Amino acid sequence: MGVQPDGRSSEPSPTILVVDDELPIVKLCKTLLEEAGFTVLEADGSSEALKICTQHQGPIDLLLTDLVLPPQGFQLASIANQFPHVNGHELAVRATLIRSGLRIILMSGNPDKELAGHGIKRGTFPFLPKPFERDRLIALVQNVLAQPAPTLAVEARPRAANDTDWFG
Repeated sequence: MGVQPDGRSSEPSPTILVVDDELPIVKLCKTLLEEAGFTVLEADGSSEALKICTQHQGPIDLLLTDLVLPPQGFQLASIANQFPHVNGHELAVRATLIRSGLRIILMSGNPDKELAGHGIKRGTFPFLPKPFERDRLIALVQNVLAQPAPTLAVEARPRAANDTDWFG
């Protein structure tokens, strides 16, 4: 257990899952976040991140993921594949269904193009442009963790993607 970013050591430090296909970015984030007192889990892609979300025994408080996560090799999409290679936004959506109250930060080197390319409006999730400085990363993480845990309507009742609401 580390020291909380605010100096307290009585509670476990927040756990952050860092996901990027560029290993140096993952290692940089891990180093900076651990120096600030956070516990860090690492994943080099969405498939590994989804496995961690599903199998990690402890809490995961925040997902810090690159928006562009290219698939590692050819893969057929399948309902049976529980851990698909998906982009960072899709990973965020899937991870919040697995981990209730999970906070999200997306990061990208070309935010305007990539957000628009994925149909994401600015402001949907907190966003960290790359390259970033240590203080910007730590401040954003602390700010997001200080906010109330998000509650999504779909968290209350998990459903298949093609479920339909019927009224009347």
